[in-house]
Amino acid sequence: MQLDKFTDYGLRVLIYLRVSGQRRASVSEIAGKFDLSEHHLSKVATALASGGFVTSTRGRAGGLSLAKPAKDILIGAVVRSLTRNISVAECFAGNGACAITPACGLRGPLVEAQEAFFKVLDGYNLEDVSGQGAALAALLDIESASALDEPV
Repeated sequence: MQLDKFTDYGLRVLIYLRVSGQRRASVSEIAGKFDLSEHHLSKVATALASGGFVTSTRGRAGGLSLAKPAKDILIGAVVRSLTRNISVAECFAGNGACAITPACGLRGPLVEAQEAFFKVLDGYNLEDVSGQGAALAALLDIESASALDEPV
């Protein structure tokens, strides 16, 4: 299974916020660090906020911050929330696009594989995947990341 760009960007935003500590980060700031479209990243941020993973505060002192401690943000939950099309093959879509769907035995193993994919991701949280905070902070040029503080 392959992550779409939307989900990939969402995971990057979460890692960035985790490494940033308790300070808020703007969509513009994050987009600049990853060389991504600010417009597209704002849609990702909206989806992360809707999923309960980040809080978004408006105004001069506003920005994005983690909505809960990194250890409570499961990567599987984030991927499920952000992935727009989790269909591994056309037969999952239910639109009858594949002529052999009624007699095909491949659907069962594909469902099993997809469930295994999410089960593995459910075993990791944001704290796990951002464990090399100092190295990540250096790569992203984030100064205030020396102590990976959790949100209050």
